[in-house]
Amino acid sequence: MDRIILLQGIARISVFVSLLMAFFLLTVKTENKLANRLFAWFFIFSAIDLSGFFIEVGTRNELNLEIFRSTACLFGMPLFYLFVLAVCYSDFRLKWKHVVHLLPFLLINLVFIPRIYLSTNIDKDSFAATLNQMPEIYLIQILIEFQYVFYIVSVFLILKKYREIYLENYADSSTATYKWLFQITCVFLIAHSIVALKNVLRYSGFREIFLWTNVLVGAIALLITCWFIMKALNHPELFRGINSKLQLTKDILPEVEEKTASKNVQNDAISIQISALKQYMAEKEPFLDPSLTIQELANQIDIPVRELSVLINHHMDQHFFDFVNEHRIQKAMGILKDQSRSQLTVLEILYEVGFNSKSSFNTSFKKHTNLTPTAYRNAL
Repeated sequence: MDRIILLQGIARISVFVSLLMAFFLLTVKTENKLANRLFAWFFIFSAIDLSGFFIEVGTRNELNLEIFRSTACLFGMPLFYLFVLAVCYSDFRLKWKHVVHLLPFLLINLVFIPRIYLSTNIDKDSFAATLNQMPEIYLIQILIEFQYVFYIVSVFLILKKYREIYLENYADSSTATYKWLFQITCVFLIAHSIVALKNVLRYSGFREIFLWTNVLVGAIALLITCWFIMKALNHPELFRGINSKLQLTKDILPEVEEKTASKNVQNDAISIQISALKQYMAEKEPFLDPSLTIQELANQIDIPVRELSVLINHHMDQHFFDFVNEHRIQKAMGILKDQSRSQLTVLEILYEVGFNSKSSFNTSFKKHTNLTPTAYRNAL
């Protein structure tokens, strides 16, 4: 089969699947509509970008339109970056300051005006033959790479902070949001590395390899989009976001410690608070609530949430996530030892002690006991 025909066929399927994914995201019912809409527009612009593989240009004006279409790829990473913010932070909203993300698109099209968009007196074939050698085209290639590096690093930093804040403030054992976004970002990083290699080959003498690389890029785009659709169908919800106003313990620690005049007084107060907290956890068992947060626990024991965060994450040297799960595991171990409750399955036990997934329960149980729940029960 001719490479061009194969590439066009793959591109057409990829465009269709991308638009199908966008339609799904725009119509599916979810609490986080903003994230879905941003991701939908990401797929719409991806479809616009992929359509370049099969669009045929007949006139000089059509070539200008095709060049303008190709600059739409500069919307991709900003949309993905905003999508990650919208998923991670439940209170994220688009503001006028986010218009700054349009600057690369506007800048490159302004640069293209004098020698590209306004040079309609040159016939299409002559212009197309020299287009790839023009400084403006080199500029957009360089700008795309710088833009990509900036946004991919920004996304990884957002995910790192999100995971740290989540572990310090939430006891929900599901970390699906972080894993899902981290997987997507890594896939994008690998895919873009191949695209960057393809762009380097464009200016080399390896034309045959360049053509096959185009086919590979189209196939990868199709596979990634299909993977997104499978994930979306299995998880139509956009998981749980955190409040962007939450701070890490290391950021609020100096402020909290300044309020205590004496080191001895501070140590005594900390010991009392830790004892009271442990007693409350043992007697009231708030960890049985699968969606327990540090804010809810602070309200229950009547202590400022910032102080409780420092107490657990700094003075007890545990993430809130691990602190709560430790009590859940201790409760589960007690149930597993109870012969009168031997008829309970592991699944029933994990739900009873506050977990909401078998994998997270097994992981936490093995972390604390070096055994799986079943092995622990059999060893008794």
